[in-house]
Amino acid sequence: MSQTLTGSVPASARAVAPDLARGAMLLMIALANIHLYLHGPPGLRGYPADLGIADQVVTVLQMVLVDGRAYPLFALLVGYGAVQSARRRAADDAVRILRRRGLWMIVIGGLHGILLFPADIVGGYGLLLVLSAGILVRGRTGTLVTLAVAGTAVNAAVGVSNGLPTGLAWPSMAAPDLTTALVRHTVEWLGGTIASALVTAGMLALGALAARRGLLDDPGRHRRLLRRTAVAGLVLAVPSGLPLAFATVGWWDPGTGATLLGGVLHQVGGIAGGIGFAAVFGLLATRVAPPALLATGRRSLSAYLGQSVVFCALLPAWTLGLGSVLSVWQVAVLAVATWLLGIGFAVALERAGRRGPAETVLRRMTYGPRRAT
Repeated sequence: MSQTLTGSVPASARAVAPDLARGAMLLMIALANIHLYLHGPPGLRGYPADLGIADQVVTVLQMVLVDGRAYPLFALLVGYGAVQSARRRAADDAVRILRRRGLWMIVIGGLHGILLFPADIVGGYGLLLVLSAGILVRGRTGTLVTLAVAGTAVNAAVGVSNGLPTGLAWPSMAAPDLTTALVRHTVEWLGGTIASALVTAGMLALGALAARRGLLDDPGRHRRLLRRTAVAGLVLAVPSGLPLAFATVGWWDPGTGATLLGGVLHQVGGIAGGIGFAAVFGLLATRVAPPALLATGRRSLSAYLGQSVVFCALLPAWTLGLGSVLSVWQVAVLAVATWLLGIGFAVALERAGRRGPAETVLRRMTYGPRRAT
């Protein structure tokens, strides 16, 4: 038995594509998060100012392929997993369980955000599950479409802020001691959780719509649609991220209006990229499904939390403080190494026939001790 961020089902009965997507997506999440731990002079989008050549190249690549693209993908997969888990139960029971799971995700996200990483996403997704469980399970297709469109519009509008210099993205990273960090974490996590829920609601609904059609359950059957979606999504994602990326690294010096427009384009491109990457992983699942990535995808919550443990031990000022001396390209290498470490951990658990520790806790809290075994 194994469990994802939102559902539980025997490994032999699982669709391969969602687990493959989650396992690979964790690398994107690591790369998207780790620069937020740096606490040098701040620039745009949470990246440091005055980047060296290698840092500039890495930053541009991350901003067109990862930054703002990983979280929409994650939200889409949460919505997909929610509908997957609901199929196996009566509607009322499914809604109750999804809401209960969402509440415990908020608890887990709060502990994660306050103790480790205030830019936590688990709490925001949990909040969305609590609020939208009924729509995800019983809602009409038109209702989900409306939510997807409205949520996408909100997400795009929020993109204006991407073009604004805001100082350190997360000031708690530069906190001089643990007490100060925890106080700042609490404030940052509360605000971030609400914002995360607002900007990802549309992708959650899109994931639910995709699950109702079974696009990732049987990707071979939907190969033509997935191929077109993958091409369109990535063709939009890459060029739309370039203006803000060039402004961030200093290759372009736009005026305020152009920078704000670049922020909106970056955000819209992130939505397209998240959809495109989901389609890419669906297509890959029809040809190759590395067992190590599948094992990691089945333990995506544990792997995600584990990344924060590693990053927090090394980078904030209140721990080893390496975030003040390492550069963007150096922490990108650390992110890849941490992802690989998570894969090794997941493979070991898979061979032992055990769930991830976070999945075990979430399942026990959702279903009770009898169903957790």
